[in-house]
Amino acid sequence: MPLSLVALAIGAFAIGTTEFVIVGLLPEVAADLDVSIPSAGLLVSGYALSVVIGAPLITAGGSRLPRKRLLIGLMALFILGNLLCAVADGYALLMVGRVVAALCHGAFFGVGAVVAAGLVAPERRARAIALMFAGLTLANVLGVPMGTALGQSFGWRSTFWAVTVLGVLALIGIVALVPPQAASGGLRGELAVFRRPGVWLALGTTALGFGAVFASFTYIAPMMTEVAGFSPGAVTWLLVLFGVGLCVGNVLGGRAADRSLMSSMYLILAVLVVVLVVFVFTAQSQLLGAVTIALLGVVGSATVAPFQSRVLQQAEGAAALASAANIAAFNLGNAAGAWLGGAVIDAGFGYTAPNWVAAAMALGALVVALVGGRVARTPVGTLDVAGQGVDRR
Repeated sequence: MPLSLVALAIGAFAIGTTEFVIVGLLPEVAADLDVSIPSAGLLVSGYALSVVIGAPLITAGGSRLPRKRLLIGLMALFILGNLLCAVADGYALLMVGRVVAALCHGAFFGVGAVVAAGLVAPERRARAIALMFAGLTLANVLGVPMGTALGQSFGWRSTFWAVTVLGVLALIGIVALVPPQAASGGLRGELAVFRRPGVWLALGTTALGFGAVFASFTYIAPMMTEVAGFSPGAVTWLLVLFGVGLCVGNVLGGRAADRSLMSSMYLILAVLVVVLVVFVFTAQSQLLGAVTIALLGVVGSATVAPFQSRVLQQAEGAAALASAANIAAFNLGNAAGAWLGGAVIDAGFGYTAPNWVAAAMALGALVVALVGGRVARTPVGTLDVAGQGVDRR
């Protein structure tokens, strides 16, 4: 794999870290800025909303820019946002910094996936996408815990200074290592792909499939402490176990998608349904619950490369905006899954009930994927992203 993919992965690591690290620093932020914990929690919601809005808008606005130049601009925007967070002396400026940093999120992953796929041979494109997204996976395993520890020891602003440095390193890497790629061809061509049913079915598969993962994952802490009987301190290690599963699944999903895209997607979603149903029962046991959490990480992460590859395949010829829209679909799925999981808990069905919701969403994703495969009538296992020739000018 080319070194340019490492530069993209560093950018993904920095973006993933800044997205989730605020969760571990909410008490420190709330105390320092004299706001309530729920108000501090809006820094998470503001970021997510900015991702959903920014992904298509920023990508559409930059559709005529060469992709390398667009990636450089997105990383510069990310650096600016985190710099504002690092120097923020009040809640309002911190929120502005979060929103600015998030504007680049969806566009970076969307355009970056197209660039990554264009850097390698067709039979290795899903693995290239998986390598870029490995930065996001490692952010959950390493970046967030380390950023939280740094912020708790030296103040929450130190974490944003560290993320700003990571952004600068990613920017240098992109400038030095990523080869020039031509622009996508204009907004009209990018919008035209949304007339294709296959694109919308691929986006629906992403939203339902990854929403299923978050419907369960969001409530792992109460599930494990109240049902399995783990101590609160053990939850950290369970999350590490989940993170290790994410790393393994990311590699497996990329390799499987390169061998047979649609077949691997069907299989992964079917296994995800089974794991989530089983989790309803294994959550009663500490050992089996821990094993299932690891499996959930593996299978959940294994969906990422196939989902993104499928959108690129269906948006052949003008994939950047559709790819960014798929990042928005990931985030919409996350929000919907977490909300539905909480709704069944509030309704009195218990802490394992989100797993039933998650299994239903995963089953829905499988049905949508099967319909998409039938409607699109594309050869199984292909990934052809047109319009990605290297611009040698």
